Amino acid sequence: MRSAPNNREIAMGISQRKQLILQPLPCRSPEIGRWLSAIEDARRRTHIALEGMVVDALNIVDWVSPVSGNSIGAILYHLAAVEASWLYEEVLQESFPLDIEGLLPYHIRDGQGQLTRVRGTALPDHLHRLQKIRAKLLAAYSEMTLDEFHRMRPLPDYDVTPEWVLHHLMQHEGEHRGQITELRLNAEHALHAK
Repeated sequence: MRSAPNNREIAMGISQRKQLILQPLPCRSPEIGRWLSAIEDARRRTHIALEGMVVDALNIVDWVSPVSGNSIGAILYHLAAVEASWLYEEVLQESFPLDIEGLLPYHIRDGQGQLTRVRGTALPDHLHRLQKIRAKLLAAYSEMTLDEFHRMRPLPDYDVTPEWVLHHLMQHEGEHRGQITELRLNAEHALHAK
């Protein structure tokens, strides 16, 4: 059991208490701002999973698991495409703007239903794609009223709210972050064993 910090530790700044809070991002509604803070935390965790991938980074990003058939690059592309799809097709109910179309030249899945393999794309380029799409999402959500955030969007197969979309995107990224971590470990092991 850790003892309470003494005055000297406090004065020296040795014992700084970590604050695990959601500080709302600036927008029309603090409630939406907290949701945006949460989705940004999910992305921060994905960045942490990719930190330090320097040696053979392109080989690691392109390495394909013999079990799942996926690569880190395929998953990063998938995360970006899915986020854009939910934002434009469900929340905004409009077509992709040209700059987003340019970031997503491939279908999400190939003819066999597998994630499209995006080969030869460096990690910074994948992260740039994710950042550009995230910026569009943050801009769209930050302008929403709370009523708009909770308003149901009727679609042919289901009804959805922008609130649920953020929940889904956080879950989706968290699940794929686990795959990214596993792929990275396996790729590094396979590439360094040669």
